[in-house]
Amino acid sequence: MTHRTLRQRLSLSAGGSVIAALLLCASTQTFASAPDSTFSAKSPPPAGAPSSAGTSHFWDALALQPQNAWSQLRNSFEWQELSLSSHAQARVDKWIEYYRSSPENIATITQRAAPWLAWIIQQIGARNLPGEIALIPFIESSFDPSARSHRGAAGLWQFMPGTGDALGLVRNGHYDGRLDVVRSTQAALDYIEMQADQWYEGDIALSLAAYNAGAGTVNRAVRNAQRQGKRGEYWDLRLPNETMQYVPKLHAIAAIIADPERYNVSLPEIALEPAFAKVKLQHPLTLREASRLLDVEQSALTELNPGLLNGAIDPRSAQTLLVPNEASQEVIAKLSQGDTQSEQSVATAPDTYRVVQGDNLSTIAARYNLSPQQIVRLNAIKRPDALQPGQLLTLSEDT
Repeated sequence: MTHRTLRQRLSLSAGGSVIAALLLCASTQTFASAPDSTFSAKSPPPAGAPSSAGTSHFWDALALQPQNAWSQLRNSFEWQELSLSSHAQARVDKWIEYYRSSPENIATITQRAAPWLAWIIQQIGARNLPGEIALIPFIESSFDPSARSHRGAAGLWQFMPGTGDALGLVRNGHYDGRLDVVRSTQAALDYIEMQADQWYEGDIALSLAAYNAGAGTVNRAVRNAQRQGKRGEYWDLRLPNETMQYVPKLHAIAAIIADPERYNVSLPEIALEPAFAKVKLQHPLTLREASRLLDVEQSALTELNPGLLNGAIDPRSAQTLLVPNEASQEVIAKLSQGDTQSEQSVATAPDTYRVVQGDNLSTIAARYNLSPQQIVRLNAIKRPDALQPGQLLTLSEDT
């Protein structure tokens, strides 16, 4: 039974006793065999029974284990206990050996994941998807949200332009939704779930193959395998080489993350809570101005918002600004409510303004409490989208 099919059967089943039995089994196993569980203790004796000498009570033996993003991820893994055929396991083992031969690469990539991993794990958990999916960016982009391939794919999840457009990821001269980690993650998970439900009866492995090669390619391979008397599962298929390696790679890196000491791999400390807060904006804002208002480094804002191509956010393209979670909650609230307009504008606009890298009409207008149309009229601008660094603009009627 596939992961999604199980979810659907549980949600649609009228037999409450079946669900109760499943929950009972799950609760019974929680203390029996859960190496990454929050609690580690012996089972308590029956109520009222005297304790024998040297035997600790449940609460006496209770030991809290430190939780972080890695332990949470391990707890959400679903593929580690799967029994693969010897041929399939050999394909996974090949990639385990490949990755473990360069532990420094794993360290670099997982360090790059630090700003994003906890939040991605939360999104995957909310959808009840296998935790292994959180490691797809390891394979796709080495957890670099600004990564671009020679074929035109971009972002943490490596969306091609056409696929990004189809999923509603806006692209223009100021913003690329494929590079926006929040938007692209949501789109990627939507895409994986949608294809699993539409084509593969909830089979996540087949959906991941389609994510890499396209549903048409995978569907043809499934039909060919079934004509040969096979079940048409991922491991039965003949696919393009990159797609043949895609799921084995994911199994392999998940196996290493599940037991890093076994593979002599060191993982960076990543907190359980996301490293950023989301600010919903109603007005344009430059990262330079946001840096001043929030008292955080502009470079930190740039790293958290790679989708902002010109160093500014315009609500017509993107409404959410990511900021370090140590930023002032009071200022974050004011930004979200649009209450900092007076702080972002000078009392009187200067007579002239020289354009710098990252400026656009909207951000300049917002900064000086003008409208973009006023600036266009004052300067007889014919191409409002083509401001150049160093260009001198008139901002006053009296100039």
